[in-house]
Amino acid sequence: MLTPATLFSVANPVAMLGWVLLLIAPRWTVTRRLVLSGILPLALAVVYAVVIGVHYAGPEGSVGGFSSLADVALLFQDPWALLAGWVHYLCFDLAIGAWEARDAHRRGVPHLLLIPCLLFTFLLGPVGILLYAAARRFYPLNLPPSPATTPQSVSSSYPS
Repeated sequence: MLTPATLFSVANPVAMLGWVLLLIAPRWTVTRRLVLSGILPLALAVVYAVVIGVHYAGPEGSVGGFSSLADVALLFQDPWALLAGWVHYLCFDLAIGAWEARDAHRRGVPHLLLIPCLLFTFLLGPVGILLYAAARRFYPLNLPPSPATTPQSVSSSYPS
């Protein structure tokens, strides 16, 4: 029988595997296939969707809510809702970490600079994305200018 504790003990190592791969082997084929492709975050999303579906279909589904802090506290007294909330964090934080790694690679952000961003994203979610947003400003994408924005293309687009 699946219990919230059982699913918690499975979801945590899955997320940890993703974070370890992002931190120590960001360009490894296994990292690209499991984390950067989105497979691990999506696996966590499936767990979340199933837990939410089962929770709200059950008798505990009407307890608590999101309209007040007291309702949220009441909602998370249920172990299934608490598990869903935790898996929600695991899924979104790992998805953000994978995005940070992909974006850093495209921009040429040094991995040593990315590591603290990933650690903060893992431990404190929004703080990590703030840190990465600040870091990425120093590494703009080096894309070729769009033909529509070069001075020559702008002047040639108007009849003389």
